[in-house]
Amino acid sequence: MANSKYKILIIDDDEFLLDMYSIKFRELGYGVEIAFSGADALEKIKNGFEPDVVLVDIVMPNMDGFEFLRQLNSGGLLKKSKKVVLSNLGQEEDIKKGKELGADDYIVKAYFTPLEVTKKIESLLK
Repeated sequence: MANSKYKILIIDDDEFLLDMYSIKFRELGYGVEIAFSGADALEKIKNGFEPDVVLVDIVMPNMDGFEFLRQLNSGGLLKKSKKVVLSNLGQEEDIKKGKELGADDYIVKAYFTPLEVTKKIESLLK
């Protein structure tokens, strides 16, 4: 992981999507860490994992992506990391809420291919 250009944390309860995005980002040289829930991700972060980018889904059991972002803010965690919502929730109010909670970008899964998502992340990091 030390020679990876960036570290990314992908949070989603969909194992297929986690695998797909993990492979895509690893192919681009990223160090990839995954979490199946916001609570799982917070645990990794509190244990010292500091990703350059956090890609978080909104609809997840126990702790949704909005609550995860809220917890990051209230705990003062990952201030330097880029936070990107990757969700199927594409309503204007969802996007607005995500940005208000600190998301640097909001990507609606249905409108972007995995390749386009990786390109958006790459440009966000430049």
